[in-house]
Amino acid sequence: MNSNTISKGILKAFSILVGVSLLLYFLYEIRSVIVYIAVAAVFSLIGRPIVIFLRRRLKFKNIFAVITTMVLYVALLAGLVSLFIPLVAEQGQNLSLLNIEQLQSNIENLYREVVTYFELNRIDIEQSIKDSGFLTNIDYSVIPNFLNSLVSGLGSFSIGLFSVLFILFFFLKDSKIFEDGIMTFVPDQNELRVKKSINKIKDLLSRYFLGLIFQILILFVIYTIVLLLVGIKNAIVIAFLCALLNLIPYIGPLVSAFLILLLSMSSNLGESFSAVILPKTLWVLGGFIFAQLVDNFGSQPIIFSKSVKSHPLEIFLVIIIAGILFGIIGMIVAVPTYTAIKVILKEFLSENKIVRRITKDL
Repeated sequence: MNSNTISKGILKAFSILVGVSLLLYFLYEIRSVIVYIAVAAVFSLIGRPIVIFLRRRLKFKNIFAVITTMVLYVALLAGLVSLFIPLVAEQGQNLSLLNIEQLQSNIENLYREVVTYFELNRIDIEQSIKDSGFLTNIDYSVIPNFLNSLVSGLGSFSIGLFSVLFILFFFLKDSKIFEDGIMTFVPDQNELRVKKSINKIKDLLSRYFLGLIFQILILFVIYTIVLLLVGIKNAIVIAFLCALLNLIPYIGPLVSAFLILLLSMSSNLGESFSAVILPKTLWVLGGFIFAQLVDNFGSQPIIFSKSVKSHPLEIFLVIIIAGILFGIIGMIVAVPTYTAIKVILKEFLSENKIVRRITKDL
């Protein structure tokens, strides 16, 4: 091996590193566009069965089936916005008139009622809290500041929403647009296998995302019934938020539990703790636990076994590993990614014993 060959090898390796670095930098700079495409792809998978139903059963032309599906999406979005706008407007008005000192006083009074009810050593605990300055040092102004940030983010949300709807339209209209793009880079001898893999992945993920919608709907109905029976204000919005948080595996239910209990207690702030706040909170907690039992032992096993065809324990391990490696985002995308990998492995490495075992249900 002469010096000329070594120089060419070094130059080639350097060129590859520079090219990969530039590609990663480019992807980082357009990360918002990638997010729009990913969101549109997910909703296209959800809307795909609707388009197919309209085309095959109701004999709609493709363009009319796509437009009808888009109208359903927009109507659903408008319905959700109509629920949230009154709540945001009401909370905005309340926060604009918010007396921070009064809020701090109400929270301290609630704390004293809890201590008194459970017959704790009130003097010692109050003194320790006072010495630590925990309640007095809380920055309650973060509440209106958070609302201001939320309102300022509506502009970027509007741009993102328009972009997602625009991309979604073409994903639904030209369902093979992704497939054609991928096939451009696939060798001719592997085209058939790749096409089969793509179709299988689309079918499985469509069922998976529809299953998630069904799961959220069940939780939403249970939460709404419980909150309405208990008499919590804005029950529908609270129920929707808590049900939506369930999309984050394992962490989402914990956050939604904290949120639903906090909002239940705060909606009765100023009432008697023993006569009003505690009983209502316990009823809400009982309803939340019931909903989680239904979800963990009913909805989730059905979704994993019928849609992605994976054992719940298998899914649990995949989500935990993805969470350790990539955080919350990894936990959310773990199941779709794992499903796609399984389909590809079965198509290209079906003779491998390990692959054959983990993909036997596909």
